[in-house]
Amino acid sequence: MCMDRGIKLGGISEAAYADYRYDVIFNAYKWDPQVSDSNTIAKHVVLMERKTAQQLEKWAEQLSAETMLMEEALLELPEVAKTLGLRKEIGEALRKISGYSRNNHIRLMRFDFHPVYGSCNEDTTAALGWALSEVNSDSPGGLAEASLLPTIASKYLKYSTHHPAGVQNTTNTGCAAFVPPKNVTKALLAAFQAKVKAGGTIALIHATSYADDRQVVQCLGDCFEKAGYRALYAAPDHIVWDNQRMPSLLASAKLDGIVRFFPLEWLADLPKKTKWKEYFNTETPSCNHPISSFTQSKRLPLIWDKLGIELPTWKSLLPPTAECGLYRRNTPSNPWILKPAFGRVGEGITIQGAISEKEIQNIEKAAKKHPEHWIAQRMFHSWPLTTENGEQYHLCIGAFTVEGKGAGFYGRISPYPRMDANAKEIPVMIVESEGKAKEP
Repeated sequence: MCMDRGIKLGGISEAAYADYRYDVIFNAYKWDPQVSDSNTIAKHVVLMERKTAQQLEKWAEQLSAETMLMEEALLELPEVAKTLGLRKEIGEALRKISGYSRNNHIRLMRFDFHPVYGSCNEDTTAALGWALSEVNSDSPGGLAEASLLPTIASKYLKYSTHHPAGVQNTTNTGCAAFVPPKNVTKALLAAFQAKVKAGGTIALIHATSYADDRQVVQCLGDCFEKAGYRALYAAPDHIVWDNQRMPSLLASAKLDGIVRFFPLEWLADLPKKTKWKEYFNTETPSCNHPISSFTQSKRLPLIWDKLGIELPTWKSLLPPTAECGLYRRNTPSNPWILKPAFGRVGEGITIQGAISEKEIQNIEKAAKKHPEHWIAQRMFHSWPLTTENGEQYHLCIGAFTVEGKGAGFYGRISPYPRMDANAKEIPVMIVESEGKAKEP
């Protein structure tokens, strides 16, 4: 059950699941509830003890502080930054950033944690019970799911005196009360309220052709508009720049803030006439400023010793990382995997049993041809959670920070130890241990 790590899975009853799924689709902006034939809305919830949530949040805040220090150091070390696998055009734009101050912008990150057990001799994360796989530093998703799923799920898991009705075999949950979840969407709103005047216009930059991107910014936009802001939904090339401020091509009024839910490296594919490099030096409060691209790279650990800063949390939670030359196909005696420097949603990771042999071979060929865009990493051993029906799922908990402070949790589960596009969205419910219920 993984309760020694303060987590277990509860199940939404079959009778309630259909209503719960519709509720998620229509009230939690989950407009893409399937990938091909795979349902991506879990029939389970994560029950996480408050002390576990506090530990993950503490780590996320420490990691956030260390990450921002790395970004600022890399601005002053352009030669070191060249080894991160950035696209040439992006690297050139980053080197021309001037006058950057983190206080002028809004910083959003998501750190992905996995419960683990240890059989890797060098895996220092085993003693902690959790491993870190990455930071989603540039344009993290999961905002609506983290903000809304716990509240929706609580309607279908109502607690009586001792346990939540609807949780399978509830007598073993050992919980007395849900803790009201933190809401990353509201945390972002508060961050903008501190920097953007009331009634201002905030641009929500995204790939406008994709509903799965629009649902993320729509959740944010509705939150902003309820607070009195105007939300303007736009593609990155809809913007006209003027003296590091931004009037919009879609409306004549000046924009007062930017939310960029559009991967930075994709900007380099836009026509030059869009002046996309202006994003790098804008004075307009931005979430996230392009400086975040430095730490989006999975090659970041390769240059830690060149930054001149202490990184104790990163070094304790991230498995050992090296150049691809160390990789020799994962075996029990050599448990290493390949990862792309700028991969997303689990793509390009060579976890045997999670992908086909042909896909592994193609990844190995790509890494051999362009090792500067890949890393090798010691594989941690994910600890699967078992349901009351005997099913096993691997878990990823995304811990959000906004302006360096904990802002909620995003959960995904998968039947294999790779979180890819087929992983299911699962609400993370923070609970008090039985007999210790109190207000947060």
